[in-house]
Parts: sequence; C-alpha cells; structure tokens
Amino acid sequence: MSIKSIKSSVIKSATIIAFATFCSRILGFMRDVVIARLFGVYIYAQAFVIAFRIPNLLRDLVAEGAANAAFVPVFSEYQIKRSKEEFWELANVVLNLLLVILSIITILGIIFSPFLVRIIAPGFIADPQKLATTIKLNRLIFPYILLISLAAYSTGILNSLKHFSIPAFSPCLLNLSIIIFALVFGEGIIGLALGILVGGILQLIVQIPVLYHKGFRLRLFRRFQHPAAKMIGKLLLPRLLSSCIYQLNNFVDAIFGSLTFIVGEGGVAILYFAYRLIQFPLGIFSNALSQAILPTFSTEALEENKERLIQTLSFGLRMVFFVLLPASVGFIVLSRLIIFSLFGGGRFDDYACLMTASILSFYSFGLVFYGANKILQSCFFALKDTFTPTKISFFALILNIILNSILMFWLKLKGLALATSLSGLFSFFVLFLILKKKLNILNLKEIIYSFLRILFASISMGLLCYIIVQRNFFFGNLSILSKIINLGFFLILGTISYIIFCFIFQVKELKELINWIRSKKV
Repeated sequence: MSIKSIKSSVIKSATIIAFATFCSRILGFMRDVVIARLFGVYIYAQAFVIAFRIPNLLRDLVAEGAANAAFVPVFSEYQIKRSKEEFWELANVVLNLLLVILSIITILGIIFSPFLVRIIAPGFIADPQKLATTIKLNRLIFPYILLISLAAYSTGILNSLKHFSIPAFSPCLLNLSIIIFALVFGEGIIGLALGILVGGILQLIVQIPVLYHKGFRLRLFRRFQHPAAKMIGKLLLPRLLSSCIYQLNNFVDAIFGSLTFIVGEGGVAILYFAYRLIQFPLGIFSNALSQAILPTFSTEALEENKERLIQTLSFGLRMVFFVLLPASVGFIVLSRLIIFSLFGGGRFDDYACLMTASILSFYSFGLVFYGANKILQSCFFALKDTFTPTKISFFALILNIILNSILMFWLKLKGLALATSLSGLFSFFVLFLILKKKLNILNLKEIIYSFLRILFASISMGLLCYIIVQRNFFFGNLSILSKIINLGFFLILGTISYIIFCFIFQVKELKELINWIRSKKV
C-alpha cells in the first residue's frame, strides 16, 4: 500500500472516529452544562468529579490503555499472520482473564471507597458532608469499571479489525444516559449514579452484535492461557504504569485543587470543567487520529525498512499541529466568552465563570502537546515499546508535582493548570527526541516548517479575534440563545480567518485535506 493510500485510509478512519467523537463531545458538553447549572462548582459537583474519576482511572488502566498499547498491536498481528480461529481463540482467552481481574477490582473498589476518596481528595476530610456524599456516589458507580472495561475490550478487537464506527459512537450513549437521569432526578446523586451505570451497560450492548457479525463466539471460562496473551501481558505492564502515571497527574491536580484554604473554593470542579473543554478538541481529533493511525503504525512497524513508519509519524504530527494549534490560540483568546456562553447560569455564578475561564487559558498552552504526545505514544506502542512512554510519564508526573507545589502559592488554581501544561511540553520534547533517535529520523524540516507556518496562521487568527471580541463582547444579561449565537459568530470567524491565513502562510496541510475531500467527491 502506498503512502498516499495509507494517508487516505488513516484520514477516512480518523474522520469516522472524529465525527462520532464530536457527537459524543457535544452530548458531553450538554451533560456538563446540566451538571454545572444544577450543582455549580460546589458540593455535589465536586463529589461527582472525584467519585467518577476513580473508576475512570481503573478504566484507563485495565481497559482503554490496554486496548491501545497491547490489544491492538497483538490482535492486528494475529489478524494478518494467523487464522481466524486463532484470532478469536485469543480474544476469548483475553476476555476470560479480564472478567476475573475486573470483578475483583470492582469488589475491592466498593469496599475501600472511603480510603480511596480520602487519598484523592484530602481537602474533603474537613467537610464531613462533602466526604460522605463523595464516598456514597463512588460506591454506587464503581461497577461502571466492569461495564466500560468490557466495552473498551470490544473496541480494541473491532479497531484491530479496522472497524471504528460503532465503537466510536458508543460513548454518546453514556452522556445521553447521564443527561436524562440527571434531569429526571434533579439535584442529588441518585440520578448521576443511575445515568453512569445505565450508560456503561449501553456502551457494551451496542457493540455485541458487531462482534458477533465479525465472527466472535463466546467461550466463557474454558481457557485462561495463550502464548499471545503473555505478549499482551508484557506489553500491558509498562502501559499500566504509564496510564497510572498519566491519571495520577489528574489526581495530583485534584489533590491540590481540594486544598480550599490555598487555592480557593470549588477548585476540583473548576479544574474539571476547564479540562473537559480541553478534552473536546483532543477527543474529536487527536484521540481519533491516534486511534485510527495505530493499526497502520503496527503494520508498518513489522517492516524492516521504517521509512513508511517515519512518513506516517510525520503526517500524524503535522495533522495534530494543523488542528490543535489554532484551537489552543482560540481557547486563550475566547476563554471568557466560551465559559459564560456555555456554563453561565443557574448555580454556575460569575465567580465560577471567571475562574474556569482563567484555568482554561492556562490549560490551553499545553493543548497541542497533549495531542502530539498521543501520536508519539501510539508509535512507541506499535514498536512494542511501552516502557519508554512510561518512564517519561513518570518524570513528567514528578515535574508536575514540583511545579504544583510552587505555583499554587503564586497563581492559585491557575498555577495547577500551568504546571500540567508545562509537564505536557516536557513529555513531548523528550518523547520526540527519543523516537527521532530510535527511528533514525534525519530530516526534520518538514515537521518544523509545518509547525512554524501553522503557528503564524494561528496567532494571526487569534489577534483578529481578540481585537473584535474586545469591542463586542460584554457580560450583560443575555439570553442563552443570544450567548450561543454570539459564541457561534466568533467560532465561525476564527475558522474562516484561520483558513485564509493558512493560504497566506502556505500551510500545505490545508491543501492535503482539500485534495483528499475532492478525491472523495469524484
């Protein structure tokens, strides 16, 4: 397969995932708006953030992280080199192992919820009501780890078979479920808990017919050993550590954010809502691209000549720059407009809006590096090297803790967001330099020139939006519809002006995308 056809295949797969993720993120925004307006940044919102974060950590450790780092490379290799019977036999062995491990984790999580909450949110100990609410909610939703991990396992198998659509759309069901149950039950934690559990069930159920159609047949607890399962285990262990370290970065922010006497009231929820906005472009594009490009990386990594792998890596990084650099600038320039338009109202007062907007700006500095790290990590995973990303993640965690400890006294919550961005920047440069040496990448001009041209186009777009927004935006008592229209105007303005500046600065990634779209119309 030529590089051109590989790019087309990756873009097509990434487009499917991106569209599905866009739908999920829109529903996720609606979910967050409902939670923000119902609970503000106070007790129930903070309880939700902490309680939901614990099973999400374990989900990434034993499910999605495993799918990306271990399942897809090994399953992709088996799908190419082995028979279908051997492929599905391996799938059943892995499923049996997961069921045992996940069941034990779920039971232990429910039992030790009080201990977990106290570790992750030590600032809650001073508020008995907040602590008790968080522990109760965490216990109610802990079975979600079992459901979502099985759903992620299904996603890993389908992605290795290069089927992306149904798994990509399944998270929409979780967000929709939370929205419906939260609105039905109103204030309180019962609606949130039921929404999460029902959403987890739906995410799993929707993928079962596709698996069956592809050839999967359940053979429960017949076999627990397989040679390739050992390979998955070897790949998975460093990834577990890496995912743990990545999630610990988020937990570090939550731990420091819970220290109300230093950073102020509502820190945990404010950090959550701001970071959720950062996750919007990451989820729509960067996650989609890294997920779509991993099977291609895995196939090319098997070749003796790594030239095609290098070209695909360059393509992936340039696409990340093309999308996330203008997104970073846009978030910085339009942060107040975005927060007041999307979240302002109900119990989400002016204090919550202004604080969340400032945190969003500081998170935005690291957005492009968060996205690029996912592409670099996918390349390491395809090379079956999960140790290097783990090691770098550990050093980034230490850096984040040190910076948090220093900057929170100077910048309060903004210091926590800035520390996260700086640790992401550190990870990118170190991972890139190691991969450059590992693959013997000699010519970096294409990547560097692409970054600079896109950066100039993004800054020009940002300056134009800044000038106009300063003259037109005001914090009056606008209706929700007026706020959305106002925000939509600036988003369209930013997009159109960015495209124009891309032509001015001769950003070739735009031309590549246009040519691909034209080719699909023929």
